[in-house]
Amino acid sequence: MTLELVMRSLDSNWCYERWEQLPLNGHRYEIIDGVLYMTTAPSNFHQWIIRMLDRYIGTPAELRGDLYVLTAPIGLLMPGCDPVQPDFLLVRRERAGIIADRRVRGVPDLIAEVLSPTHPEQDTKIKCAAYARAGVPEYWMVRPATRDVMVCWQPDQSLGTYTQVRLYAPGEQLIAATLPGVVAQVDDLFAGAPDTTL
Repeated sequence: MTLELVMRSLDSNWCYERWEQLPLNGHRYEIIDGVLYMTTAPSNFHQWIIRMLDRYIGTPAELRGDLYVLTAPIGLLMPGCDPVQPDFLLVRRERAGIIADRRVRGVPDLIAEVLSPTHPEQDTKIKCAAYARAGVPEYWMVRPATRDVMVCWQPDQSLGTYTQVRLYAPGEQLIAATLPGVVAQVDDLFAGAPDTTL
């Protein structure tokens, strides 16, 4: 099993300016509600799944010409997230203005995170609540352990939750709740990896 660690700062006064001073050392640094989180390098399978999201969701969206696609590492700045680095995100072409100055500065139309088996609460609780409070219209939790995808939409910003949730199981077609034409087979996101160690 690949060990991926998340460390949380006891200091809750982190901001974008302090984040920019952190070393480029292969770790992923994120600030959520003023708290710094540091994550070590993800597994090969985690990275494979991001590539498959790009292949089966990102490339078709770009070929249609209606969405911009970005994959980790990404500097995303939005309310409460100053910044976070999601695994995968989509931005409608008409909202391209939020992609500027080396960062995404605003709320994307869809964010996907690939869950780590060693710290799933980072994506299922901390980031999910932060994304809902920021008003991200749709959030996907891609779950390698069970080979499925949890799709959340209709954020309740005041509560930091999503009011709609649907599980897409193995064998099903994954369909975005808020972006027409964004579809893929769930199984394709996990298939073909040379190393599926979680």
